[in-house]
Amino acid sequence: MAYEHPGGGALDYCPCRYGRSKLLFRGPRRRLTGPYVAALGGTETYGKFVARPWPVLLEEGLGLPVPNFGCVNAGVDVFLSEPQVVEIAAAARVAVVQLMGPQNMSNRFYMVHPRRNDRFLRASAAMRSLYPEVDFTEFNFTRHMLTALRDRYPARFDLLAQELRSAWVARGHSLLERIGARVALLWVGPKGSGGTADPVPLDAAMVAELGSLALETVRVEVSAAARAAGTEGMWFGQLEQAAAAEMPGPMVHAEVAEALMPVLRGLL
Repeated sequence: MAYEHPGGGALDYCPCRYGRSKLLFRGPRRRLTGPYVAALGGTETYGKFVARPWPVLLEEGLGLPVPNFGCVNAGVDVFLSEPQVVEIAAAARVAVVQLMGPQNMSNRFYMVHPRRNDRFLRASAAMRSLYPEVDFTEFNFTRHMLTALRDRYPARFDLLAQELRSAWVARGHSLLERIGARVALLWVGPKGSGGTADPVPLDAAMVAELGSLALETVRVEVSAAARAAGTEGMWFGQLEQAAAAEMPGPMVHAEVAEALMPVLRGLL
């Protein structure tokens, strides 16, 4: 059963800013004057349509503030362009960094919006040379574009996918080096939501490339029960059901928190 917010409204995410950052994050805003654990990531961290996402569950279990720096559909570029957030993560007792997919970041084939990383802006000369028959003005989002290119031109897609993987590793190294040594990586996979799988998914080799820069890597394999739950326990309006079905539900967030809790207790 899907639960709608009384009155047909959405959850109040209490959007807030930290320091000089231009980004709005999920609140309420946490005080950062004492020890805290920072949570950085994408959709699986923000918790859209979920009343108690995994940063809240961790906060309750650890007894420490866990500010939520999750951004829906974010890629690494969001955080590399926000030094204020990186500074906050670097000052945390531990920073949990969710591994976000490689599709939502700029690379030598295409550019994305600096804050809304799922928004495709333009193709490079290299991309137009690889796909001379494609009209890139028909695409607004990276997933749509990459899925179309993979399905229409499978023989050429490997070259594009390899560029995304290489750029992801390099960009991930830059982010983790800026944050510092006290990082726990979170890999929610193979799927953290009910939506379509990423056209260029993360793999073990990519994650291993970043593992040397972290204290721990926590992989969460979403259970069949959590996938089957669909939108159960999620809060959304009548026109948001399709969007909610693409997002991780409360059971996914509970599984993430359960996996992270003993690891973070050990690190703290």
